[in-house]
Amino acid sequence: MKLDLLVLAVHPDDAELGCSGTIIKHIAQGKKVGIVDFTQGELGTRGTIETRAAEAEASSKIMGLHARENIKIRDGFFKNDEQHQLEVVKMIRKYQPEIILTNALYDRHPDHGRASELANDAIFLSGLRKVQTSLNGIEQQPWRPRLVLQYIQDTYIKPDIIVDISGQMDQKIEAIRTFKTQFDSPDESEPQTYISTPGFLQSVIARAREMGKNIGAEYGEGFTSRKLLGVDNLFDLR
Repeated sequence: MKLDLLVLAVHPDDAELGCSGTIIKHIAQGKKVGIVDFTQGELGTRGTIETRAAEAEASSKIMGLHARENIKIRDGFFKNDEQHQLEVVKMIRKYQPEIILTNALYDRHPDHGRASELANDAIFLSGLRKVQTSLNGIEQQPWRPRLVLQYIQDTYIKPDIIVDISGQMDQKIEAIRTFKTQFDSPDESEPQTYISTPGFLQSVIARAREMGKNIGAEYGEGFTSRKLLGVDNLFDLR
């Protein structure tokens, strides 16, 4: 399946927190959107591989995703090396997206910045015809998206572009809340963590309000770009 928009996320729930409003908005506009999670989040203090997978499936239904899969690289210990780059290249060539959204350039969680670098290198390699990959015994063709952006995660990074998600905010929160083992959870049988307290989800909402305020909207999601962005028409800008 060819996708219009592909989100690369190192943990199940990264896409929900960072860019699910943008995902939902583009699906509503008729775009085909999918997520490739890199790890199963197996090092998370709360929950299990099985619960995280079930939560990701439930969230995918809420967002209306056209595809979601997990390439099951090692949480916390993956490297930006040839082996892992080629696994990501296979996914990029499989879905041939026009736009890719990836993890933040840097963040509180070291996996996020490392995954962003891994994705960036894989995206470049995916466009080289002499980098050979195959999937299910079929040789893949080179592919490079026309636009790559990084969503902003826990650490504030000044965005290069902000998407108005005012109409999608309620659905974004609903998608996040499907990860019941992780966020705003009353379950006291597991240790409380930085993200499980009610204050964390409130900070996500506050960040969206802050981003939205900057563009005259109620809520927004910010993205960074490693390259300068261009537009065809100045009147398209707010």
